[in-house]
Amino acid sequence: MNALVIRSTGSSFVVLTDDGQTLECHVKGNMRLRGIRTTNPVAVGDCVNVLLQSDGTAWITGIEPRRNYIIRRATNLSKEAHILAANIDQTALIVTIAHPATATTFIDRFLATAEAYRVPAVLVFNKTDLLDADGQEKLESLRRLYAGIGYSSVALSALQPDAAQQLAPLFAGKTTLLSGNSGVGKSTLLNAVLGEQRARTGSISAAHDKGMHTTTFSEMYPLPDGGWLIDTPGIKGFGSVEMTKEEVGHYFPEIFRISRNCRFGNCLHTGEPGCAVMPAVTDGQIALSRFDSYLSLLGDSDEAKYR
Repeated sequence: MNALVIRSTGSSFVVLTDDGQTLECHVKGNMRLRGIRTTNPVAVGDCVNVLLQSDGTAWITGIEPRRNYIIRRATNLSKEAHILAANIDQTALIVTIAHPATATTFIDRFLATAEAYRVPAVLVFNKTDLLDADGQEKLESLRRLYAGIGYSSVALSALQPDAAQQLAPLFAGKTTLLSGNSGVGKSTLLNAVLGEQRARTGSISAAHDKGMHTTTFSEMYPLPDGGWLIDTPGIKGFGSVEMTKEEVGHYFPEIFRISRNCRFGNCLHTGEPGCAVMPAVTDGQIALSRFDSYLSLLGDSDEAKYR
């Protein structure tokens, strides 16, 4: 039978079959021997083939071709990547200006990965109720920056009554991957949209102003007006995979656009003669923070970075 993977704990999976059954499944061992360089050969959002045994156990025996997926560098040194989700319509990166502060490098790495896998991305700035005047100014500055590149954003507080109304049109009818650092409020936003306490929420460490992990596995939640939200564990950093140095600039839209004027087609924008990108950084056409993120990805050869 065919089914949709709606929950992954790492060792087992919950699937929703075409006829509406919810089954707990395991993966046949030989699926791990096919050269898939990921920590998880099966991911939330996968359409899979399931074999139901006479004793009631269920096994995932195959994966249907993926429409798309989004991955990050894995923390397991023996593997290359971890698939966050498959077959998604968009991804929403939850960002906070403070408590905790999301680094622009993290934002840019995530957006570049979404570009690489052709997944539309939107930024959701959360916890606006906690911002002072300086924080509010930084929020507006970042929204202008990313709007100028072509990314839409929403600014809200998940604790306010109107949060669900602001997010509903964004998510309706789509399968959306939620991601972000620990503590930015992914689970709180999810509960607000669903209108019920489905995901566990946590608090911020007073000592370090960082979030604690509350989501420990990935899970899909059906939305009242159609579509799905995928909640994922919070991540500290976003390591890239499957990007060559020559490709990195393609995933920064403003850099890619201006790079067409570079003298050399393989220009890496690190001091080559006739580079059009570096002067564009100097005169403000490209934000310095974005160029720094580009250079960070360009030099991202250390497998221990950004985990």
